[in-house]
Amino acid sequence: MGYATSQQLARYYELYQNIDVTFSKEVIKATGLIPQQVYVKALGGQWPCVLNSASLSGAKIIAGIKSGFYEKIQQGNTSVSLRLSFQDPEKSEPMSFFVTSKITGFTQYAGSPDLIIINIAYTQRPPDDLIEKLGALLEANINSTKRREERIVMTPDAMRKLGILQKETVIFIQGIPRRCIIRDLSFSGSKVIMVGIAPFLINKEVVLRIDIAEPRLALGVKGTIVRTEDVEGRKDLVALAIKYHEAEIPMGYKMQINAYLSQMRKTALHDAEEADGANAPKHAHEGHASKDEKTNLAAGSPDAATNAAVAANTTAAPTAGATPDPKAAEAAPAAGTGDAASAKK
Repeated sequence: MGYATSQQLARYYELYQNIDVTFSKEVIKATGLIPQQVYVKALGGQWPCVLNSASLSGAKIIAGIKSGFYEKIQQGNTSVSLRLSFQDPEKSEPMSFFVTSKITGFTQYAGSPDLIIINIAYTQRPPDDLIEKLGALLEANINSTKRREERIVMTPDAMRKLGILQKETVIFIQGIPRRCIIRDLSFSGSKVIMVGIAPFLINKEVVLRIDIAEPRLALGVKGTIVRTEDVEGRKDLVALAIKYHEAEIPMGYKMQINAYLSQMRKTALHDAEEADGANAPKHAHEGHASKDEKTNLAAGSPDAATNAAVAANTTAAPTAGATPDPKAAEAAPAAGTGDAASAKK
């Protein structure tokens, strides 16, 4: 969903510099880390290792005691380079880079006689690619709590920016697949439309499948149906409000939602700044206007009409890209009978 700006990278580095990210299977999948291509380099040699955790100031890696690298450490060598590789969805080749570091200590790993965990500290600011990867992940995790109820209605524009292939998908209700249409998404839940009888669906455990085009992901989000609503004009359809199981929300899902909401906020701020810049000369001119000019403006001169039009556009611009109001989302199926028909099929 685009590259981070230099200002955004500086913000990530300032806010999240010392927060460790443990590279679990979920985090590896969300960031696109290629575990087989993680190496530590020292004195002309290069050895494979496991990335246990990383921050924007250091990392912890796991290496074998019998490897040649451990011998280098025992000889007192502390200058190393950590080589990391990530999948790049826009290129066929992975994105790889070295992080200049030094060893600050090591201990036995989980009581294993064959493995050690090595603490390393970066000796300079890490590459922008690493700052963007870890910064976006940490920001998404924080915003999933702060902005948990902001809803995104599945308009064609929202789907394109989210990278969602189609709103027609599958929901597994207690393990049974059913066709449905996604109406809106948020960090904490979603709303879908499907053929069904409300009393038999309430409080059921579900898994909602969401297909992301870029990066290519097939996400299964677990939740519970907490509320049902009628679909106006369609007695055979029901709208289901799903609350996700917070501890099981995929990190990749959080990152997609956060990227979209952040993009919408930037667009709204940019539009507001442009509107302020466009109106500023008018206000300055009005401060020095003659009595006749002020009379003409008050009477509805072309300048006054222009100002009114700009003000109207300024008010409407942010809401066009911002997250729509939940009440408006609930009214959407009444106009979207085409979607309802496809759900029935």
